[in-house]
Amino acid sequence: MIQIRKLNQQYKKGEWALHDVNLTIDSGMFGLLGPNGAGKTTLMRILTTLQKPSSGEVTIGGIPLSRPEEIRRRIGYLPQAFQIYPQLTAGEFLDYVGVMKGMNDSRERSAEIERLLGEVNLSDKINRKVKTFSGGMKQRLGIAQALMGNPQVLVIDEPTAGLDPEERVRFRNLMSRFSRDRIVILSTHIVADIQNSCRRLAVLNRGNVMMSGSLDELMASAEGKVWDCEMTESEYAQLDATRIISSIRMGSGHVQCRILSSRKPVENAKAAVPTLEDGYLALIGGESDV
Repeated sequence: MIQIRKLNQQYKKGEWALHDVNLTIDSGMFGLLGPNGAGKTTLMRILTTLQKPSSGEVTIGGIPLSRPEEIRRRIGYLPQAFQIYPQLTAGEFLDYVGVMKGMNDSRERSAEIERLLGEVNLSDKINRKVKTFSGGMKQRLGIAQALMGNPQVLVIDEPTAGLDPEERVRFRNLMSRFSRDRIVILSTHIVADIQNSCRRLAVLNRGNVMMSGSLDELMASAEGKVWDCEMTESEYAQLDATRIISSIRMGSGHVQCRILSSRKPVENAKAAVPTLEDGYLALIGGESDV
């Protein structure tokens, strides 16, 4: 279990990267959802002991951040900007990572490398140089390096950015499999990554936790505030610029759109069942009252 209490990160100019963050994260897939600049990467860096918070308490499996060496043995990390050595083969790279993680027995490292490359479907690439890998293959290798040493917690920051749809689905499936016996924290701004992988999540915006709970709870936050609308192009052009429009489809002379509003936005609007994205947009943008 990860417990975060009254966590703050404030920079010299007085800006808050994180403000009074309180979270409890249990085993399984946990989503951390928010726009770019929300504070997600800062939180990931604090959890992995790469950055010290201004104040607050964090324990991972009962161990406080004040004991960083013990924390690092329990955490695997795949950052957004994943540094890799292109001239090494996949096997050489993982062997290097194993040494850096204190795995001093070469036979143990070799067995672990073979097992992990099998897990991420890269067994036949063990002797291939990393510079020849596709973006998806590099991300899968990144997961393998994070799993070296069998950590109890896996922290992944924006893992599917830049991946094609097929690789994105493959990556999410891998994460679900690896979350069976550990905590996996998936930090992303892509709602679909959370919807297809996680049971629980927290929404972070401007350093604040907007909500923490189940996916159903996030969808319920937009209940009664989602409207399907159809109008002419001229009527659409006259909509207030502050309207939160979650989807739009342009037709021949008419527009179909989905609007978030606490009031009925146009006369022919029909109430709609909220999606996860609707709930997220309602929290991040605030629904329109116009």
